[in-house]
Amino acid sequence: MSNSLSVRNFFSIPVQNRLIESVPSSRTSEQFLRFHLLPDTTVLLPIQELTEVLTIPKGQIIPIFQMPPWVMGAYNWRGEVLWIVDLGHLIGLTPWHQRTNVTSSYTAIVLQAPAKDSTATNPKNETLGLIVNRVEDIEWCNPDQIQSPPSSTVTPELVPFLRGYWLKSNGDMLVVIEGKAIIASMPKQ
Repeated sequence: MSNSLSVRNFFSIPVQNRLIESVPSSRTSEQFLRFHLLPDTTVLLPIQELTEVLTIPKGQIIPIFQMPPWVMGAYNWRGEVLWIVDLGHLIGLTPWHQRTNVTSSYTAIVLQAPAKDSTATNPKNETLGLIVNRVEDIEWCNPDQIQSPPSSTVTPELVPFLRGYWLKSNGDMLVVIEGKAIIASMPKQ
């Protein structure tokens, strides 16, 4: 059994109130979930592409043979099969199985995007679980401030999923990726 948090209910009421108070006045700002990948990458994903944040106990992800090495396997999520991907490995960072930190569970972000055969009268969604090191916070970002990164700072594996980067006022550089691009790149069963 997993502990899950809906993205809408991700924070307690006091934190939500604090976030609302810190909302930028510009109507062009969007919300992004900020999370961390090892060794030292902070990533943003648009909130509208996310469904839940899960804690999955080790042993609950069933390996599937003849899949790319970054596909960890399948997980029973709400009675449905949820494919689980090691996001760090997918984008060219340290694979989960090579990490030295030993934990009893995984943190997964559930992506959701409209399926290719989805229509207005017959909406369908595709879902995918992304294993990350830790979920940190929600960021407000003006999409106009997302810039193209220097090519020397990007792994070739990251390029297909990269929207750009956002440089915060404190100097932190956050990588912005597209969940729809990640889902579209998955092997078809």
